[in-house]
Amino acid sequence: MRIHPLPPLNSLIAFEAAARHMSFTLAAQELNVTQGAISRQVRLLEDYLGKTLFIRTTRTLQLSPAASQYYEAVRSSLLGVAQATGEIRQWRGAEQVTVATSTAMASLWLLPKVTQFQRENEEIDLRIIAHDQVKDFSRLDCDLALYYCRTPPPNMQVTPLFCEEVYPVCSPAYLAQHPELSQPEGLAGLTWLYLDDPQRDWIGWSDWLLSQGLNKVEPKRRININSYSMLIQSAINGQGIALAWSNLVDDPLRTGALVRPLEAVLKTEAQFCLLEPLSRGAMRQSVKCFRSWLMNQLPAAKDAV
Repeated sequence: MRIHPLPPLNSLIAFEAAARHMSFTLAAQELNVTQGAISRQVRLLEDYLGKTLFIRTTRTLQLSPAASQYYEAVRSSLLGVAQATGEIRQWRGAEQVTVATSTAMASLWLLPKVTQFQRENEEIDLRIIAHDQVKDFSRLDCDLALYYCRTPPPNMQVTPLFCEEVYPVCSPAYLAQHPELSQPEGLAGLTWLYLDDPQRDWIGWSDWLLSQGLNKVEPKRRININSYSMLIQSAINGQGIALAWSNLVDDPLRTGALVRPLEAVLKTEAQFCLLEPLSRGAMRQSVKCFRSWLMNQLPAAKDAV
């Protein structure tokens, strides 16, 4: 059944504010409009009702006898709508999960996987934000964070996801052009792709070569790129050889877009970690759901299936 009659809703909001403050000026300030706009809305409501709502004098504003009862009904109704709206907005907030991570981990590891999560959990909204230069992880405004950590950050619950394993990768075409890459010494005289970001605490070519006893090997040329995902794309395009992190390049290795010309690998104590703020309080059900799904994406979890 149609709800009828209903006055202009904006005029109800203006009337409620004016009656509560007993001032058009204060009502205008609260609603961020002009005093004239409040006056027009009240007059519109009076015309619709056919009743005077305010008794105006030069210095005071009073509710008319008819308006006093109407005000209580309007205020009660608007409070009910506001409460119901707040509950719905809070529910939607409870169904949103905010994940902070680096652009590399987002583009190469997380985003290729989240389609499955969204398909299985249509009621949960994911909000993924990328921050590459984080000095204090505890200040991130998120439910969960995914980051590479050489040292576990303080004031966070840290759950290791996978260890750091670093090895060279290149495109199949680049390997075909340089079959000498089948031996570590074959790296000499080729194009190396460098991650040019002084803020990142990641393994570089000098660290990797030193671990393999190849500290005297030099490239023919180097291409410096300040984005790891762009660096990997450059390797896929056949522009050189890059250092890759296990798990971040699983997809291009599986599809054959990248290959590992060498078996040599550097394993360190560093890890990619799930970070959870200790100050968040009780974990919402939507966050628990995403966290459980995330942990099932790890290599160890898949191997156990």
